[in-house]
Amino acid sequence: MAHIIATVNMKGGVGKTTLTVNLATCLAKNHGKRVLVVDLDTQISATLSMIAPQEFSKLRKGRRTLKHLIQEVVQPTPVSQSPALESRSVLTINDAIHPYVATVKGLDLLPGDIDLYDDFLISRTLHHKTVRDAHDNFEQAWSTLEQQLMNEILKPVLKDYDFIILDCAPGYNLLTRSALVSSDFYLLPARPEPLSLIGIQLLERRIEKLREVHQELGHTVKIKLLGVVFTLSGNLITGRYYQQVMRRVTEEFTTDKIFGTRIPVDVSVSKAVDGFTPVVISNPQSAGARAFTKLGQEFLAKMATATGERRSPTKVDFQDFE
Repeated sequence: MAHIIATVNMKGGVGKTTLTVNLATCLAKNHGKRVLVVDLDTQISATLSMIAPQEFSKLRKGRRTLKHLIQEVVQPTPVSQSPALESRSVLTINDAIHPYVATVKGLDLLPGDIDLYDDFLISRTLHHKTVRDAHDNFEQAWSTLEQQLMNEILKPVLKDYDFIILDCAPGYNLLTRSALVSSDFYLLPARPEPLSLIGIQLLERRIEKLREVHQELGHTVKIKLLGVVFTLSGNLITGRYYQQVMRRVTEEFTTDKIFGTRIPVDVSVSKAVDGFTPVVISNPQSAGARAFTKLGQEFLAKMATATGERRSPTKVDFQDFE
């Protein structure tokens, strides 16, 4: 069964998507893992970091994006007496998954969409459910949707992958909450700046509140922090702000919850995004690609520890990118 990993931060601009797509690529390319990237952000940054816009346009026209899977959970296609509707097949997650991204075996993408769901439609559907099921109130119906949405979408392919990595949007919308509820672990990318610490603390509080709400309804939220990954370090690591942030982060988290690998500033990473390909494929010898390669090793070591799986230890030098 796949381990579900959410990559999330309340703050944008922290390298979340770059982390997601390059870590996933390293796991598939270097370690033979079967990995599915799921793009939950309407900016479709993960999608366009892995496939060209022309390819995405074809998938969107063919209704092969996450949007239509969400719609099927929120408002399932009714059984109709119309022959035209009866002949139309319902989209499944296997229909929507784009395989062999960048010709890497085991690296798949579930494309996002610029319009993932309609807030009004969801609210109306939940209101009707509340009225129909008199024992439910709206809060219960909403929390149940959070619990079911991503779980229902991913359930058919859990046995097909080692890791499913959910690239969450900044903020705290429905899909992010559903991703957190359905995930086993989360990665928290952050920049070495004071404002990043606020984003880290806010996310921690939000997750604890989410856990409490769902526990009251009898749902188990099992998600745990796998680790904080500092990205876009570059020249920032020599400044007093960096030292201040790192000191405060280490006071809040144990060492095993902070990745030793830092992702440096590297123009090759930006060029790779412009080419719609992860940097570990387009320029594997660049500083950014080598950092992601090292991060992949450290990720597997942390996963082995967190899940109790047997694995040869990976030595990580915390100073390599400082």
